[in-house]
Amino acid sequence: MTQTQKILVTGATGTVGRQVVTELLARGHEVRALTRDAASADLPAGAEAVQGDLTEPDSLIPALEGVTGLHLITFGGPYFAPLETGPRILELARAAGVRRVTVLHGGGPSLLEDAVRADEGVDWTVLMPVEFMSNALEWAEQIVASDEVREPFVSRLSAMVHEGDIGAVAAVALTEEGHGGQEYVITGPEVLTVTDKVATIAASRGREISLVELTEEQAVARWRAAGHPQEVIGFLLEVYGNTPEVGRTVVDTVEKVTGRPARTFSRWAAEHADAFAAQSPVATSA
Repeated sequence: MTQTQKILVTGATGTVGRQVVTELLARGHEVRALTRDAASADLPAGAEAVQGDLTEPDSLIPALEGVTGLHLITFGGPYFAPLETGPRILELARAAGVRRVTVLHGGGPSLLEDAVRADEGVDWTVLMPVEFMSNALEWAEQIVASDEVREPFVSRLSAMVHEGDIGAVAAVALTEEGHGGQEYVITGPEVLTVTDKVATIAASRGREISLVELTEEQAVARWRAAGHPQEVIGFLLEVYGNTPEVGRTVVDTVEKVTGRPARTFSRWAAEHADAFAAQSPVATSA
């Protein structure tokens, strides 16, 4: 059992940040959860919500007091712009006595991640998860409304990862020795197609779901109608049509770091079955 430590988690209300908070608390550590609006953060019981903004590094000074570990994201502010404040954040962290830093890779080059990698004053770990299982929640509205999923490239492969496992790897790296200078690709335990995912969700909610494969042209038209700019559409076509090997290859990072197997998509789907449940017909009076 590791000694209780106090960790500052930034992006604490996000998909991954919330899981980092949960995992640290479950391991008996103290958590300060940074948010731009502490009053409405709705964090797990036991977390101390603190106000701050990564775009204004000096706002972190009170939150960093007494902290030994720091979890960082690479974007900030109300518009989620890439952070340019990494050097100052790390300067303040070192001054506060922070020994370990994790940074959630944002999918591409990042000034903050570069600053973390270049810092020799802390043990840093870069977390590089592949597709989140929670991305499947994007289908919830159409499944509830029509028992249907409409997607292109339904045979595309993904080693998608449970967001809780990202949080678990981060929690270990922030509180235990041996993870400094590491770049951890984090995946789930299996490779799935869109067909597999839809069938798993259907089984979890106990009701069939039809899968309709869109042509590339239909997918582009839908993305344009949703307001996606051309560069985003091009990115989606590349990722869906030619998924990089790293995104469809299972690695055992979760088990190596945490000591237990990565969680399955079946487990994730069972945990979120209510999000996909069909709506009951509204009763009408005679």
